[in-house]
Amino acid sequence: MNRSFKKDVALQAIMYILCKLGGKTDMHKLSKILYFADQQHLSLYGRSITGDCYIAMQYGPVPSKVDDMFKAVRGDSFFSGTPLADKLATYFRFLNNYIIESLQDPDLDYLSESDIECLDASIEKCKDLSFGQLTDLSHNIAWSNAPKNGLISVQDILREVGDEEGYVNYITEKIYTESNCLS
Repeated sequence: MNRSFKKDVALQAIMYILCKLGGKTDMHKLSKILYFADQQHLSLYGRSITGDCYIAMQYGPVPSKVDDMFKAVRGDSFFSGTPLADKLATYFRFLNNYIIESLQDPDLDYLSESDIECLDASIEKCKDLSFGQLTDLSHNIAWSNAPKNGLISVQDILREVGDEEGYVNYITEKIYTESNCLS
């Protein structure tokens, strides 16, 4: 998205999703829920929820900074064992390499009404889908146009939901102005 990653908001969005899914889910489903929620929020409200950048991985879009958080807690990152990783580990843990379990309730003070609206819509859209169905659902224009393991463009994320080119350009310029860094 706009490279203005909002770590605390992203963390509470993760906690909210986990809470809504019974306290645990896999990284793949969580990543897709975040992607579709960020996409919808960007389209409707002109900003993403998390501020994360999405990478076109084999099984669909992956939120880059959120993935770094997961790896730090899981123990397979340069950041594992740091104070930040230790703090994150008080919020969630891994039951195996892919299943994440919540250790706390979400702090809704970090999430706006529109954040929750889009998270709820994305949870509803994805909660009952299999790994393969989620992969297929997320392999659309934005994912297809990105280089393998490369950054997915904000423009294509918006085009994927049918936003008009004028709006796409407006949001792109807005993000560029706000962050002075755009994919």
